[in-house]
Amino acid sequence: MTNDKSVFRDVLEFCQTHLQMQPQAVSEVLGNVWLPLAKKLVSHRQQLNRPLIQGFLGVQGTGKTTLCRVLALIIEHLGYHTLNLSLDDLYKTYRDRQILKQHDPRLIWRGPPGTHDVELGLTVLDKIRSCELPVSVPRFDKSAYNGAGDRTTPEIVTNADIVLFEGWFVGVRPIDPSAFDHPPPPILTPEDQAFARDINHKLRDYLPLWERLDSLIVLYPKDYRLSLKWRQQAEQQMIALGKPGMTGPEIEQFVKYFWCSLHPELFIKPLIESPTLVDLVIEINSDHSFGNILS
Repeated sequence: MTNDKSVFRDVLEFCQTHLQMQPQAVSEVLGNVWLPLAKKLVSHRQQLNRPLIQGFLGVQGTGKTTLCRVLALIIEHLGYHTLNLSLDDLYKTYRDRQILKQHDPRLIWRGPPGTHDVELGLTVLDKIRSCELPVSVPRFDKSAYNGAGDRTTPEIVTNADIVLFEGWFVGVRPIDPSAFDHPPPPILTPEDQAFARDINHKLRDYLPLWERLDSLIVLYPKDYRLSLKWRQQAEQQMIALGKPGMTGPEIEQFVKYFWCSLHPELFIKPLIESPTLVDLVIEINSDHSFGNILS
């Protein structure tokens, strides 16, 4: 059993520190979304009688990392050990990505399919699923090499009942290549179309990783273009704190690059309409609050 007061205290402390949320707002979201969802995951773990691999899919800015951190906090109160794992943690090393970029100069940013070590992810998830612990979990330092990022010291995990595995295309599957014959913007030029087709093809390599998921939750903004607005807000906050941030044109180029690689309208919209692939859809409003929850 959990002590609701101690849960609220710890979640409130996290939210006030990281999200600047007021106690009343925290109480409402905790009671309506976070606590019921945490209990749902614990129940699923109990039914499996082995570690649960829970996937979270959400485009940039939907709050998937924050949600997973809050859920981990609550689940620990419910008596279970969690492991927060990001798709980012599976990036290939800086050196390997530089070699990759030499072969394909279009990979100007880390992130698209092809920039991750899928085999490493499979090894980690398989060991956890079969309770082969301790396990060495990769971690990624985004600040290394002037923001290009590189692997850092792995985390040695000795206990993991529930893995919260999140990423901007976790669970996303290849689509019919004909979808790129008349794609939505910003896939505008023949070069854009060729890039989108190639990235779509590389998604096949990730299917074994998605097969390890026991469940998939999608954080779905009412308009995918909100991710551009959210990124702009985040960069403005960084600059206000005296930290380096991207300019308006740089942000737009950055976000649209990822729309070109895996367009949300082409890849996520069909996915959420499949009850066999997605277990829960949480709509995200423009102010980052939760909208409808569809199961």
